[in-house]
Formats: sequence, structure tokens, C-alpha cells
Amino acid sequence: MELQKYLQERGYLYQHSHDEIFKKLDTGWVWFYCGFDPTADSLHMGNFIWFMTAVQLMLRWNKYYALVGGATGMVGDPGGKDAERNFLDVETLENNVLAIKWQFETILKRLWETTGKKLDFQIVNNLDFYQGVWYLDFLREVWKYHTVNQMIAKDTVKKRIEDPTKSISYTEFSYMLLQWFDYYCLNRDHGVELQVWGQDQWGNLVTGIELIRKKTENETYTFTWPLITDATGRKFGKSEWNALFLDRNKTSPYELYQYFMNAHDADIERYLKLLTLLELAEIAEIVSQHKETPEKRIGQKRLAYEVVKIIHGMADAQNCERITEFLFWKGDKMELLTWLSKTEFTLFAREIGTMQFTDQNLFGIFIGSGLEQSGTTARQTLAGWWLYINEKKIEDWHYDFSWDFINNNFMLLRKGKKSYRIITK
Repeated sequence: MELQKYLQERGYLYQHSHDEIFKKLDTGWVWFYCGFDPTADSLHMGNFIWFMTAVQLMLRWNKYYALVGGATGMVGDPGGKDAERNFLDVETLENNVLAIKWQFETILKRLWETTGKKLDFQIVNNLDFYQGVWYLDFLREVWKYHTVNQMIAKDTVKKRIEDPTKSISYTEFSYMLLQWFDYYCLNRDHGVELQVWGQDQWGNLVTGIELIRKKTENETYTFTWPLITDATGRKFGKSEWNALFLDRNKTSPYELYQYFMNAHDADIERYLKLLTLLELAEIAEIVSQHKETPEKRIGQKRLAYEVVKIIHGMADAQNCERITEFLFWKGDKMELLTWLSKTEFTLFAREIGTMQFTDQNLFGIFIGSGLEQSGTTARQTLAGWWLYINEKKIEDWHYDFSWDFINNNFMLLRKGKKSYRIITK
């Protein structure tokens, strides 16, 4: 399938500056870029659309310049904000840049291994573009090509100016100039001829093209992906999406997996197309099976598995799958636990939650595990017969659990239907 049609079918394409760019991308060897500011020490699911868009282009033998905004991160994008952003100190920004670089390289190298195709990319920091550039030089090289009238007309600025309860500083106002200069420098130094971004950046993208044309007469291009909303109308990339980090220490693979296990049925096909590398024919088959028996959650299971596999690898995806099977397993859960290898069990325990055993009474281990808050709440739960050890219901708070360690090594606690902890010796 030709690339333009393919991108539209998968939901990656909203606006584009010229059809010519897709002909070039189809033949390969186009240098393109999309950037992100290091406002945190991890990417999040809100960044994942542009990441997967870039992967689709790289799979067609195009090269991706991943721009880390070491400079723009010091200023702050006014887009999507009602008030001035808090500045991050230089040390924090530098640490964030290093963390994101490592994360980005790790995921792309894993995809290279799993797809069998070399994904050509280079990470650049736009802070390097401004080394040795004087303020007066910047005024002459960038500002002179754009009017204040143009800049005030941008939606991200206009909203902040028109509302008397909000304001915008000269610093944030200048952010778009840096964004335009980024594209110019990448075109000048690396031959980048395509910028890819979300539809809310369209005005800035085409202005970047104008700057390059005025300064060099080079023809460059841009296209955007649409802002994605879920079945409830929430924007993809906002609220909880920004709280779902790709760093396992901030959002565990299991938490990420469970988020997509709870996706609305109406979102399954769109998310499979946007967030996975499954072929369109296979996605159609998954969606068909899902619609036949939605109660089996076939679509959610495959979606969750594929997203975790891309971000954290196959081992974590398989482990999350097993944990989910365990939580909803109708048979002997303890038998299922004994099937796990030592490595799998370690991952399983980390995701469910684990605690080192200390010599305590029954309520002490439930409180220490975090399943109960106090002896009072533990007694109330016990009275309702909702405390379990190794899936055996506990009826007496004098119960002796000292013989319940499996292989003299671990013990499984449960409160209610789904709250588990593993106690290890």
C-alpha cells in the first residue's frame, strides 16, 4: 500500500503541506524529524503517537532525527497551558535529556531486533544549535523574517493574550522562534526535509517551512497526525496519558498493561492501528473476533500485550499476560504460580507487590504488606471472610501461617477479589 494511504488507514495523517513528500517517503532515504522537550526524565504515553509515527516512516528506510529540546525545554512551550511554566534548572534538564536519550535508544534498538529491519535514527539536542549564537545574530537571522502580527495570531498565544486572567511572558512568546530555527538548522546541517507533529502545531510547522524557503530557497515539508480522543472524548496525551510513563520505575509494565486491558471496546481498533506494529489484516481479524465475543476481551488483551512488548520487551509482556491470567484464573492459582520460572516469579512478585517476611502475627503481615491499614480494618475484613493465604480463606485470626510458605520460600496473600501481595523469606 502506498504510504499516504497507509498512514491515513492507520490514523496517523491529518494535514500535509504537499503530496510530493509521500512519494519521496515511499522511495526511502528522506531525513525527517519530530522533537520533544525534556520536561521530565521519562517519555509518557502522550508522546507515543509521534514515536510510532516515526517508526512507521523508519520502516520504509527513512532516517529519523529525534530532537531533544535542551534549549526549548529551558523556555517552555506555551501551547496547552493557561499560565507560565515553571523553569527547570540546567542540571535537571541535562539529567532529563540523558534519561530520555537512553529510553529512546533502548526501545528503538529492541524494535530493530524484533522487526529485523534497521531503524535509522540519530538523537540531536537543539541546545547545540545555539552555541556561539549571539542574541543580535538571532534577531537578524530569525526575527526579521516574521512579524509580531503573525506570532500574536497563533492560537497558543492568542488565547493567553485575549483572556485578562492569563498572560504570556516574552520568553514563552519567543518559543515558536526557537521551533522554527530548529527546523532551519536541521535542514541546513543534516538535510532534514520533513517535520512531523500533532495537528495543534500546524501553524508553527508551516511557518518553519517559510523560514527555510526565505533563507535558503530549499523546499521542505510537514504533515501532522490528528489529536486522538478516546471513546469518552478525552484527548489522547492529556490527564492520565501523561501520567503513564514509559519508565518502568514510574509506571510499571503491569500498570501499563492493565490500563489497556480496561480500554473501551470502541477504542480497540484505533489503538491497535496507532500503537502497535500489527499488520492491518491481522488487526481486522482481531477486531472481528473481539466483536463476536467482547466479554473475552480479545482486543484488549492483544492491545495491552503489543504495547508493553514495544516499550518494555517480550519478557515483560508475557509476564503481564501471566499475571492477568492469574488474577482472573478460575482454576488453581497456586498451581499457576508454581509454573513460573525463578526469573518469571521475580518479575511477577515485583509487579504484584512483595514484602520480606518478618516474624509477625496474622494481622501484622496483612498490615505490613499494605493490604490492610490497621488491626481494626483487618478484623472487619476477616469477619467478612475476605482474607486469604495461598488462596485458602482465613476464618480465625489466631490462624498459624508459619507452615504455609511454598517451597519454604514464599506465600501469597489476598484481600477481597483482586488485591494480592507476595511474602518472601
